[in-house]
Amino acid sequence: MGTGGNHYSSDATAAFGAGVDAMLDTNFTRLTDEQVVAMLREVEADKRRFVAVEHRLLVEIEQRRIPEKAEARSTTQYLATILRLSHAEAAARVNAAKLLGPRLVGGEELEPLLAHTAAAQAAGEISVDHAWRIAKILKRLPVHVDAIQAEAVEQQLAEYARTGWPDDLPRIGDRILAFLDPDGVLVQDKDRQRMRELVIGKQRVDGMSAIRGEITPELRALLDPVLAKLARPGMCNPEDAQSPWTTGDSVGDGIDPEVLQGCVKRDLRSAGQRNHDAVLALLRPEMGPAHLGQHRGMPVSTVVTMTVAELETAAGVAVTASGGRVSIEEALKLAQKSIPWLAVLNHTGMPLYLGRGKRMTGKPVTGTAVTGKAVTGTVPRMANPAQRIALIAAERGCTRPGCDAPATMCQVHHVTEWAKGGPTDIDNLTLACDACHARVHDGPGGWKTVKLGEDSKYAGRTGWIAPAHIDPSGVAQVNHRHHEKEALAESAAKIRARTERESRRHREWLARRSCSGGAQNDEPDVGVSAGSATVAAAGPQAGPAAGPQGGPDGGLGAGLEV
Repeated sequence: MGTGGNHYSSDATAAFGAGVDAMLDTNFTRLTDEQVVAMLREVEADKRRFVAVEHRLLVEIEQRRIPEKAEARSTTQYLATILRLSHAEAAARVNAAKLLGPRLVGGEELEPLLAHTAAAQAAGEISVDHAWRIAKILKRLPVHVDAIQAEAVEQQLAEYARTGWPDDLPRIGDRILAFLDPDGVLVQDKDRQRMRELVIGKQRVDGMSAIRGEITPELRALLDPVLAKLARPGMCNPEDAQSPWTTGDSVGDGIDPEVLQGCVKRDLRSAGQRNHDAVLALLRPEMGPAHLGQHRGMPVSTVVTMTVAELETAAGVAVTASGGRVSIEEALKLAQKSIPWLAVLNHTGMPLYLGRGKRMTGKPVTGTAVTGKAVTGTVPRMANPAQRIALIAAERGCTRPGCDAPATMCQVHHVTEWAKGGPTDIDNLTLACDACHARVHDGPGGWKTVKLGEDSKYAGRTGWIAPAHIDPSGVAQVNHRHHEKEALAESAAKIRARTERESRRHREWLARRSCSGGAQNDEPDVGVSAGSATVAAAGPQAGPAAGPQGGPDGGLGAGLEV
């Protein structure tokens, strides 16, 4: 890469280009597995950091009015023209630069609007997708949220994104919005009812019809368990004569598990095609909602989970077994008018109440069924429905760290294997998806599962111990992906720790400056934003960026508890 004509190349871009050339010429087949993975991570981090450079360039282009000089209608059109981008991608880059690039006001450079997100991206710790989702969540903040609270929310989201996944950010955002807007000022049930729509288009010449619309949380909560059963790989496949279209389940309802497993291996349908075939099966005369049978050992039904505090205040968000969200008001109406399972948890996340809607016939679920102690004289191997419901309520999904499979895709796993004397009691059971369940074994590369003791921060939870080639420490880890409150608490703790470090560095700088008689002119390293610098100078409890004030659940700063 050189200079000449109308092309300009700085030393930095020349070095970058040389580095890319070197990597393109690298024979990756000579690298070890560890080197390939390490290089992939380094390249990803550098790509993320380079986006921050692009933000600065786009800010400079707008400040110099270069698009106007080129007689372009907008910066978006100019960018699409000179870089040959689609209009959508050009617009996305311009909008991102406005939020994450520095602001130039009167010749002075100010921090970005989303300063914490921009800092995380410049450090290579979050992707474009992370940043886009954070910005989307912040747009949903109620108008009554002030600037201090808004910055605290952005800081929480950015801190989670440093180690979390983009797909989890909407759930984290929902949890935050539920506390910022507990009375539904932002989006009320009547607003959702106004937006509901399901439109079936005209039948085309080829016989197909398009469907579009928006469904309410209540319909989603009822539909998810049906799709979990009928849209499962291997089920309701019109291209496989052996594929079950009945109400059976692989355990106890008449379907041969070996036949079903063979259907799974032959199933090449996409998720969308499986959903279509599931709805078709549901509407067939011999099927219908009343004949859905069981899914993974329990009746196909909606499971709704809420805490005691949410029940008492009738505010917040309830969670379904598929990971969906419904308002507490909608959840209570659903429990009264339909036949879902309703689980109420205490502050530690353990079930206090477990029951079904009033239309359900038969004996109510008892406390004994929830604890799941084996009846004298019997040694059950399979978990009963009450135990499965309790696990769904408490764990919400696969417990292996990093797995996002919801409870509807999980089976019950014995922490201490049943073959080794492990009882089928609730304190020896956990949820694991099929793929993660297969990873638990005593052979090379096998994972181990344990129940964490009372001295653990997550007492009673299931810990997974990774094999030595993944995690040599052998320390049991828990999965936070289904527990937004825990993820927020972890983020809040990291914010507090970072603020304390900044405060300590500032005090050390002041001490050095005092010892030298004020001769030092170097500035302390106190963080990325003016707010963080103010907090660092005054101590870890001196402002909104310092994070929440005490409490095990974390918070959003400025006294806003999650």
